[in-house]
Amino acid sequence: MSHQLPLFGGKISIMFPNRFQEVFADPSRDESLIVELLEYKPDIADNGSAAWFLQDLANEQDAEGTVFIEQSGVLEAPGLMYNNIPAVITTAVGQMAISKGRQGREAQNIVKVYLANLRIKGVDTDVLITAYEPIVINPFSESANTVGAGMAVPAAQAGCISMDEVFKLAVTSFKVYDWSLFGASRP
Repeated sequence: MSHQLPLFGGKISIMFPNRFQEVFADPSRDESLIVELLEYKPDIADNGSAAWFLQDLANEQDAEGTVFIEQSGVLEAPGLMYNNIPAVITTAVGQMAISKGRQGREAQNIVKVYLANLRIKGVDTDVLITAYEPIVINPFSESANTVGAGMAVPAAQAGCISMDEVFKLAVTSFKVYDWSLFGASRP
């Protein structure tokens, strides 16, 4: 039901359920998963970095009613260590009202957002893995045409792996195969 998917020309990979397409979206459920590579932000403490990025995301998406549901502590990621410089992971989960694309506030959906920050300090990179799970689809949202308006059908009821499990799978299976993606040579 899952497969290891190469990203960035095969230089890194994560595991996804087969129902997700190449754009890391399941349009039948309006769920998506995004992987971003950002320049490391040394002024943000490890503890709480995922929450900081989640708040930044809410600001960028002009979200309303953002609520933080949970936040992890700092976990070491020995498989992402580079030049003996440790890598760490933090996660945060929140709920917010956001619009898709260029739609206005009148079309905001309520979504649960899962965000992991993999801090690969040895190559000055903050990796973000962000998953979106709809809770309520607004009737004015373009998503309503595909999945219907109202409360989203729970994944288990639809016969799918839940988005929190998809998120955990993606985060725990993240691997770097070619450090040159980050401008680095082999460790």
